[in-house]
Amino acid sequence: MLELMQWVLAGASAVVFIRLIIGPTGADRLVALNILSGLALAFLVTRGVALGRALYLDVALVYDIFGFLGFLAIARFLKDKISDEDGPA
Repeated sequence: MLELMQWVLAGASAVVFIRLIIGPTGADRLVALNILSGLALAFLVTRGVALGRALYLDVALVYDIFGFLGFLAIARFLKDKISDEDGPA
């Protein structure tokens, strides 16, 4: 069952990666990147449970922390970019 779940996560990641590439706006790409990060996290946890190795869970925790920080950095960059396009108020 865990192997099937890993294949489902890989398929969902492929679909989200396509959305990441063709997303019409930066916000769409940011959401796709966040979803892709969550799918990678779920894959690492599923893989760790399937193999019975705690190392995958440690890597998943660190990956989640860095993914969240990256998401915040990109969101701030997009917010500043949108603010600059609007011009001074």
